[in-house]
Formats: sequence, C-alpha cells, structure tokens
Amino acid sequence: MNAKNHPSLLPNGLLDLLAPSAENESRLIELFIKNFSAFGYDRVKPPLVEFEDSLLGEGPGQALSRQTFRMMDPVSGRMMGVRADVTSQIARIATSRLADNKRPLRLSYAADVLRVNGSQLRPERQFCQVGCELIGVDTITADVEMPLIAAIALSKAGVQNISIDLTVPTLTKHLYDEMKISADETESLNDLIEKRDRDGVAALNTKTSALIVELMDHDNLPKIALPKKAKADIEKLLKLQSELRAALDVYGLQDVQITIDPLERRGFEYQTGASFTLFSQGARGELGRGGRYDVIVAGKSPETATGFTLYMDSVLRIAPAFSPAKREEVKADADWKAVKSLQDQGVEVVRKA
Repeated sequence: MNAKNHPSLLPNGLLDLLAPSAENESRLIELFIKNFSAFGYDRVKPPLVEFEDSLLGEGPGQALSRQTFRMMDPVSGRMMGVRADVTSQIARIATSRLADNKRPLRLSYAADVLRVNGSQLRPERQFCQVGCELIGVDTITADVEMPLIAAIALSKAGVQNISIDLTVPTLTKHLYDEMKISADETESLNDLIEKRDRDGVAALNTKTSALIVELMDHDNLPKIALPKKAKADIEKLLKLQSELRAALDVYGLQDVQITIDPLERRGFEYQTGASFTLFSQGARGELGRGGRYDVIVAGKSPETATGFTLYMDSVLRIAPAFSPAKREEVKADADWKAVKSLQDQGVEVVRKA
C-alpha cells in the first residue's frame, strides 16, 4: 500500500486521542466545568458548523476569519464555517437566544475547534477549548473573575508554576491617537514593539518612542507621563493586578505569579480592555488566554463582555494524569452477579477471551 494512502495517515495537525489521554481530557473537562459552575456559569453547547455571516461577524469571529474552514450548505445554498474559536458562538447565543435573559450572563463551554493552520507553538489544528464568558458587565471585579477562575481550575487539575501575564491591548492605539503621530511612525513603532526591539524604539527619538521605552522598562508604570486615555489603561491594569493578587491569596494561590506586559497585543486582535495570558513553567506555549471584548450586533449598541479559553492540548501535556481505576480479568464464563459485585466496588471488569 502506498504510504500516502495508508488508512492511519491523518492530515497535518490532526490526531487520534487514544487511551489514557482521551480519558484524562474528559475528566479534566468535567473538573473545569464543575469549577466554573461553582461561580454560577451555565454550560452551553453550540454547533460545530454554522452560517458564515453569523460565525464570522464583527469582533471575535472576524478576528479568526482566515483560520476558518468554509463549505456550502447543500440544503440552504448558503456558505457555512467550521468554528475556529468558540467565543463568537457564545456571543451569538447571548445576543439572540438569550438576549432577554438578565445580565450579567455567565456561560461556560467545552468544544473542539478546527483551524486552517497551526502555529509554531501549537501545530495542532483541531483541539478542545474550555472556558467561560461573562456578558453584560464592565467592572474591575468582572475582570478579576476571569483569570481567577482560570487559575483555580488549572490549580485543581494539578498544574503548577502558573503565571498570569496581564496586558491592555488598547494602550498603544490610545497612545498613538492622543500623541497624533503619523501613519509611518505608527507602523515603525508597531514593528519594533512586535520584535521587542527597545534600542530600535529609542533610536526613533520621538516623544512617543520615549514613552514606549518607559513602558517597555515598566519599572515605575504609575509615574510615566502618559496622555489621558493611555494613563487610564495603565491605572486599570495596575488596579487589576492588585485586586487579582488579593483574590488569588484568598483561594490559597499565593504561588501563582502575576506579571504585567502593557505592550503585548499578539493574539488579542478583538480585545477592548484588560486581557491576560496563562502560562506554566515547562509548558509549550500558553495554557489559555482571555480578556474584555465587545459583542456586536447590527443595529444595536455593542454589549461588553469578558471571558477566557483554556487550550486542552496544552493543559493535557502538563497536568498530572488521573489515577486509573483498578481493572481485573475474570473467566469468560463468569456469571453476571460476580461481574456486578466487582463493578460495585469500583473495579473495571474484563472478560477473558
């Protein structure tokens, strides 16, 4: 048989999740969902495929439009998309099926996504996302709730050395707008910030670049002489850091580290406020990310929301495996009463051939 046609060959980025990994993932998902429920989050399950115009609407869906597989629906003749992220679907549910429900609205989910391309750190194109969305409230407490719940869930799964990296993706846009800089300087600064090229930023020798250098150093963020909106972003970020630290300590998570990177924007294309990334020492890439965004519906005012997603492929690689149940073999002709008796004791029973 030609190797290219071997029945076990799968497309790049797709894999079979076998035992015991499949069982570990299932148990982790249930552990996470139970933890989310303790904070009042109701689980929903959106479809794998939906119409393109709703799936890829302005906001979360639009940000991943290039990562979305598309197909024609033979029934309606309309284009459909396979979800590349769950957030846009939760936003649709919140503004349609649950539009009249009392706010704030708390929803949780666990669902596989499929993307056109993997990344260097996450070559998988299909993986499971588990997360929460808090819709209809814009407070510092709500911003704290998201990384707090995520950290608690990861900790209960046995993940150690957790760190939460806080950012505010709107900061540079506010700074550029208020400093009234040119498109060329904006492009140069964005490129240098992306590369974390502090010397390159300093070499531009402008008022804006000098402020960017101070933000890169972030030794004393409160004292940086930023214009009004940019300063408000930093103040919110620092308040979030302080209140999140206090909340983590209440839950016995003193070992969870909090860092601030005010200029980080990668992966936060649709976020409009305080955002965060979850890491663990030794993990490949991030374990999850979240932040504030707008839920946008045509003809209506945007509704604020915040949320987070945990990436189960990354979590599985670093979380301790669950202890397997005791398993015993019995004779092929063992009677069902004997089998049931063992099962009632929590034993998995396998008949011999």
